[in-house]
Amino acid sequence: MSTVSAYFQLVRVGWILVREGVVSALPSDDLPPAIRFAKSFVGIFARNRAKSKKRSDRLAKAVERLGPSYVKIGQFLATRPDVVGVEFADDLSQLQDQMAFFPEAAAKASIAGSLGRPVEELYATFGAPIAAASIAQVHPAEIRTPEGRRKVAVKVVRPGVRQRFAHDIEAMYLVAHLQERFLRSHRRLRPVEVTKTLEQTTKVEMDLRLEAAALSEIAENTQNDPGFRVPTVDWERTGRDVITMEWIDGVKMSDVEGLKAAGHDLNALADTLIQSFLRHTLRDGFFHADMHPGNLFVDPKGMIVAVDMGIVGRLGKKERRFLAEILYGFITRDYIRVAEVHFEAGYVPGHHNVESFAQAIRAIGEPIHGQPAETISMGKLLTLLFEVTELFDMETRPELVMLQKTMVVVEGVSRILNPRFNMWKASEPVVGEWIRNNLGPKRIATDLKDGFKAALKLAEAAPEIAAKTEQFHHQLMQMSENGLRFDAETADAIGKAEARHNRSGRFALWIIALTLLFIAWAVT
Repeated sequence: MSTVSAYFQLVRVGWILVREGVVSALPSDDLPPAIRFAKSFVGIFARNRAKSKKRSDRLAKAVERLGPSYVKIGQFLATRPDVVGVEFADDLSQLQDQMAFFPEAAAKASIAGSLGRPVEELYATFGAPIAAASIAQVHPAEIRTPEGRRKVAVKVVRPGVRQRFAHDIEAMYLVAHLQERFLRSHRRLRPVEVTKTLEQTTKVEMDLRLEAAALSEIAENTQNDPGFRVPTVDWERTGRDVITMEWIDGVKMSDVEGLKAAGHDLNALADTLIQSFLRHTLRDGFFHADMHPGNLFVDPKGMIVAVDMGIVGRLGKKERRFLAEILYGFITRDYIRVAEVHFEAGYVPGHHNVESFAQAIRAIGEPIHGQPAETISMGKLLTLLFEVTELFDMETRPELVMLQKTMVVVEGVSRILNPRFNMWKASEPVVGEWIRNNLGPKRIATDLKDGFKAALKLAEAAPEIAAKTEQFHHQLMQMSENGLRFDAETADAIGKAEARHNRSGRFALWIIALTLLFIAWAVT
């Protein structure tokens, strides 16, 4: 899509946001007077019925009008409060990913195209859709097995969604480039990189083979974990546009009364949920990043079953160690160590003072120690930490922000189940074990082992590195003796580019000259 088309798309988005009263409902704090006046002015174009709604409802209506792509964009930005602000992120997190069903015939055509076999051959029965989101919709079905028929869930990608998203993302790129160009304070947030992340994660989510792979990986990681599992994947009936998985008969975690009626222990479920999430994060470095109550079920055996693995997060060893040391530092009130970890990881630029940063960390940590443990939120703690790091030029770390946002959601679900949920007591068995294994004597052995592996790989690559170094040295010597030379094709391309540049320059000069002549004529 051209830049002109992107501008038209951006104008359309802006107009819908104005008409649904979203722009006029945005906070005016710290806005320049001119921007504040413009915001008040565009408020007169808002629909009358929109003015009586809450801001989150206005936003939901606007996104509904904009279409499925913007539901996904909104949900992604809800995980980035560092970019859109905490209040706006909360509004976006309330967006319901519930779209109109697309025709069953279109779903069957997508399945047949993706798997190369007709639906009637793949499934014994194939039912009408029961849930539809911005990316895909879900159908109940049955497959034939030696034991009889088995019920499955079939998720099918929405037709045309990839083309629509590719079109809509261009407007996001335009906004991101304008932010980086004209808003110096926003450069730290790297809006273009954020948009690239959005594009990549959504492309991954639209390839259901990758969601199936995520389910398979987390199933392997958690096969011996107590109280947690994910649906099994039917790989024979899974392709780019369709994933077939185990049908889950259970109660959604959002249905608290249903969980009670089924006889489940809500307090135990709350503990299991947070411990499972922390195991995935610290032990595996791979976690479900969309663990809202609608994606969590409790099966008849009391096992938590997580579905919809379209959005996942990964943390490397450095990030996991960073997270654990921060949490441990806050617990032990070792604020200097928390500050040092930020500098060691390279998250805070070295020109800042460690002691001054530790002072800012203390401002977060000290109030916590005066509160009852059940009122302290680990997710909110990380939120405050990221707010403080803005003062010290810490660049956005997308993987950490996604982790923080997911942790807030998981904590929220645990507290719905158990209003007196003690986050620190529930997480201690997992966090404590990880710290003992990775921040104590075992850490030295692990680091030595990793260092030995790296040295071995370097030794294996040494002959190839030496050969390439010798070749580069030879080329460098030739350049010093004979000068830099281009082949004929490269020289021709440079000549054509220079000619285009000269023509553009002459055209621009003619436009300027004609404009000056017109101004001179108008003045006289």
